[in-house]
Amino acid sequence: MARKKITIDPITRIEGHLRIDVEVEGGRVREAWASAQMWRGIEVILKGRDPRDAWAFTQRFCGVCTTVHAIASVRAVENALQMEIPLNAQYVRNLILCAHGMHDHIVHFYHLSALDWVDVVSALKADPVKTARLAQSLSDWPGNSVSFFKEVKKKLEKFVASGQLGPFASGYWGHPAMKLPPEVNLLAVGHYLEALDYQYKANQVVAIFGAKTPHIQTVIVGGVALAINPENEATLNMERLAWVRELLLQVRDFVQKVYFVDACALAALYPEWFKIGAGVTNYLAVPDLPLDTAGTKFDLPGGTIFKGDLSSVKPIKSFNDAYFRDNVAECVMHSWYEGDWTRHPWQEDTVPNYTGFQEKGKYSWAKAPRFTGEPMQVGPLAQVLVGYAQGHELIRRWTDEALRRISAISGRRITINDFHSTMGRQVARAIRTAVLADLALKHLDLLVENIGRGDLEVYPYRKPPTFPKGEIMGFGFHEAPRGTLSHWVVIDNGKIKNYQAVVPSTWNVSPRCQLGKRGPYEESLIGNPVAQPERPLEVLRTIHSFDPCIACAVHVLDPERREIIKVKAL
Repeated sequence: MARKKITIDPITRIEGHLRIDVEVEGGRVREAWASAQMWRGIEVILKGRDPRDAWAFTQRFCGVCTTVHAIASVRAVENALQMEIPLNAQYVRNLILCAHGMHDHIVHFYHLSALDWVDVVSALKADPVKTARLAQSLSDWPGNSVSFFKEVKKKLEKFVASGQLGPFASGYWGHPAMKLPPEVNLLAVGHYLEALDYQYKANQVVAIFGAKTPHIQTVIVGGVALAINPENEATLNMERLAWVRELLLQVRDFVQKVYFVDACALAALYPEWFKIGAGVTNYLAVPDLPLDTAGTKFDLPGGTIFKGDLSSVKPIKSFNDAYFRDNVAECVMHSWYEGDWTRHPWQEDTVPNYTGFQEKGKYSWAKAPRFTGEPMQVGPLAQVLVGYAQGHELIRRWTDEALRRISAISGRRITINDFHSTMGRQVARAIRTAVLADLALKHLDLLVENIGRGDLEVYPYRKPPTFPKGEIMGFGFHEAPRGTLSHWVVIDNGKIKNYQAVVPSTWNVSPRCQLGKRGPYEESLIGNPVAQPERPLEVLRTIHSFDPCIACAVHVLDPERREIIKVKAL
């Protein structure tokens, strides 16, 4: 039987530009290539600059994941200087990270990936009364009323009648792999619309602590530029903290009564997807939400798991962890850079060498990250598995609740081992969001309690960061919404000599390395069903389950060196 080649370029409903090529034979994917189609050049721009300014530049890796790069950047410089951070600054940063994570995960589930599983057109056939009855059987969310779903159906009918379908215009409606009943589709469309409000509320918290979003302004090397004075209207005071609490309570309710419930129901109605898309079952997550000034105690766990064996878990324990520091490397054998080397980030360079797409040669702008020489899957699934294996209380509680719900609805026993799959990544993201919703309120309490003890410090004014003569090196990591992010900096006489970012989507979009090992996207596609090659919905389901963010690798490149855009500032 002849193989059929399918090229999807670009993959949509993601951040950035991603090309996927697969060969299909007998209705299954037999070979796959993942190619990042644009180049990140920020590392080159940073050379020679003041390390204290790097956080502002690195946020421009992306238009969405800006916060995460600011955090990883300041942590890398602080690590080089072996600085401790005021406790208030840690808590403020943690609140930004929790809120950003919830915002990102809500957007991914409802607005970027749900349309792979939910047939919007089918919702027009739904009975709103039956939909409300179903929704109320799953959750006591007050929005699950008959009047709400009647109104959603009216909006949808008006929307379709207008012919202006907007984000719904190019969906694979009526695809044989879409199998939700009309009432479930109407439920999902209703919550899709509600999710627009709640992702916004989470982002309001980021803006309150970050001064703006995207591209927050308050995270700086050594602490945060956010004065605290409970009695001053111009600073972070008790009125603003009360506002944050109200927002976080609303978001927590939506996450735990709607998003988490919907994700479990979706998984239960597509149980066969727990057997598809496992791919690379080596996992990497880093600890986050530090609880002390030195970064030795955390509220989110980190570690590694190899070959899907949870008993192999090995923890990553601190911002100075040598196990993490010494075992990250990147390979450019199949990447559009000069050479074919594999190097530790501190020894890398960034010299572009575009050759065009070559299946057996260079075919991606993404490098191939490896940990102890192995490809690793990063993201919420990695953190949930690492946390579950280490007995993390919140992760255990929400994971067990998800397994109970999915098993009850589907009528079959689903276990943690089923999470090595496309659907496992979807459920793990909902679990992580539920955990973040609880931890955000915990860290708000910790901040208020610390302020109540009279500690208003947010920056080490008595000992600000200063750079020694000669060369120093640092690394900073953050467990971003899409997984393990690390920045690596070499500083020479107070100026940046080398800077490298190993971002989550680089781990997952990784091309083959010098040993020919596929990256997580590529490996997860092998064996995927494809019912209609001209409408490869199943490929999108697996790729979208990673929540790709190739924008972190974006900088416009034209191999013919033609002018692409001219911007005139008046």
